[in-house]
Formats: sequence, C-alpha cells, structure tokens
Amino acid sequence: MTAPPVTTQNAPPPRPRLLSVPGAMLVRAVWQYRGFVLGMVSREFQARYRYSLLGSTWAVLNPAAMIAIYTVIFSQVMRARLPGVDDTFAYSIYICAGLLPWTYFSEVISRSLTVFFDNAALLKKISFPRISLPVVLLLSSTINFAIIFGLFLIVLVATGRFPGWVVLSLVPLLAIQQAFALGLGILLGVLNVFFRDVGQLVGVLMQFWFWLTPIVYSVAILPDRMRAALSWNPLTQLVGAYQQVLVSGVWPQWMQFRVHAVAAIIVLVLAFVAFDRLSGELVDEL
Repeated sequence: MTAPPVTTQNAPPPRPRLLSVPGAMLVRAVWQYRGFVLGMVSREFQARYRYSLLGSTWAVLNPAAMIAIYTVIFSQVMRARLPGVDDTFAYSIYICAGLLPWTYFSEVISRSLTVFFDNAALLKKISFPRISLPVVLLLSSTINFAIIFGLFLIVLVATGRFPGWVVLSLVPLLAIQQAFALGLGILLGVLNVFFRDVGQLVGVLMQFWFWLTPIVYSVAILPDRMRAALSWNPLTQLVGAYQQVLVSGVWPQWMQFRVHAVAAIIVLVLAFVAFDRLSGELVDEL
C-alpha cells in the first residue's frame, strides 16, 4: 500500500529571506526597513559626540575651522593665485570646492571597507537587510558633507562670492557622485571581507587618486598629454564642475556627464549583484 500524496495546499507560505534579498529587491528591502536605517543614522551621529562637552556643536566647529584655515593660509599667508582669475580668494574657493567633495567621496570609500567588520556583532544577532549598512554609512557621510558644504556656502555669501542659482546644478552632480561612491564602496567592502589585503591596497591607491584629481592644482597648468590622461579619472570632471560652479558661477556642461551617470549606475548594479551572491557567506567570514 502506497502512502497518500502529501499536499501543500494549506501549508503556510515560506518566510521571506530578508538576509539574502535578490539584487532587484535590495532597494525595496532598504525602504521597508527605513525606520531602522534612519534610527541607525541618528544613533551614529549622536554617538560621535556623546561624551564631548560641546556635543554636536563640534559638527559645525570642525568644518568651520578647516574652511577658515584654508582660506587664510592660501589667500593671505601663501598668497596663492588661481591662473586666469583676478581674485584674492579665488584659489581658496577653488581648493575648498574640490577638497569638500573629495573628502566626502574618500570618507564613503574608506568607511565602506570596514563597515561589515565594524557591525559584525549586529549582523550575527539581528535579522535585517545587510545592504542597509552601506546605506546608513552613505547617509551619515552625506549629513556631514551637508553641514560642511552649507558652512562653505555661508562663507561665500559673507564674502560676496556666492555664485547664485547656479549652485543648484551641484545637486545632480552630487547624485552621480553618491551612486558611484556607494557602488564602489559596496564592492570594495564585500571584497575586503574575503580578501583582507583589499583594504590596505585601497588605502594606497586613494593617495594616488587624490593627487591625480585636480584639487590643489588647476588643469590649466598641465600639458595637453597630462590633461588627456587625467580625463580618464571619473572625478576629474566631477570635481572640476564643483570648482567651475563655485569659482566662476558657470553652469556645468551636462553632456559630458552622460558617461559618468551611466558608469555610476553600472557600478551600483554590479555592486548589488555581487552583494546578493556573496551576502550568504559574508557573516561566516567575519
């Protein structure tokens, strides 16, 4: 006598695997856990200044001091001048306009390398989409960047050098930069879990990347062959657009950023795919 067939008509549906969300569902998973993500961002910001007397005031004092130092040192002490611009503060504005987005990009990349190590205990104890951790990192770094950049704009207003409505053109540039930084950060962060030398190698490469980006120098002083080589650096045009807007008040040439936007999306998609395939083994490696 054969056993009756087992029916699954009334069986409960399988529970969704929140820790191994397919690549196409990662954004939806983060949105479903948006309360958790925002709470993590808030706690991280508060923890940074929890035991200091001035608290979150340091979030304003530190960038204000940095901007003041660069402005005074380069404009008054070194008397550095930007080629082709007859303005005492032009070079100070130029270097701050390049340094602030670079610092933001570098912070996202460097913190992404250890984001899974830093939250290993959380990953092993709580069920949540693991992709939330790089998103929390990105939002936290964005808040810091917004504070610093806002103070920089206030300085431009106070000195009569605010570029006007053209500053709104920085919003789409920032979006491209965020997508590229997040995608690259996820890829490097996942690889660093499995290959620990990645973090050391990236630290060295970031130093070269800084000097291969026209932040402290102008591309106008470089020979044509060097300009052509630097054009392969995706941050050359992005940082240059920040500087062009904030120094000269000129709208960016949007056509040259089509490749940047497509490349940022491709990097982000590749990061999601790699994360989806390796997330199951990620906790075991921590």
